[in-house]
Amino acid sequence: MSAASITLLYFARLRESLGSAREELVLPAGVNTLATLRNHLAARGGAWAEEMATGRKLRAAVNQTLVQGDAPLKAGDEVAFFPPVTGG
Repeated sequence: MSAASITLLYFARLRESLGSAREELVLPAGVNTLATLRNHLAARGGAWAEEMATGRKLRAAVNQTLVQGDAPLKAGDEVAFFPPVTGG
């Protein structure tokens, strides 16, 4: 059985501060929701800890559908992170 891999996409401020627009990630054991993924990424430290912090406003989509932290993740998913849109 192959490892559960997902694609992560980072937009706007996140792309700049994290220095990456895209990465492939093998889901570690126990990382099976958006919230646990965000905690896993924050544990990288530095800009990751700042951008993925629990209190930081951040939107996310799984397979191009906006989701909340309890959204389940599975192999092959595309997860996009982006700052909330403001203005009018």
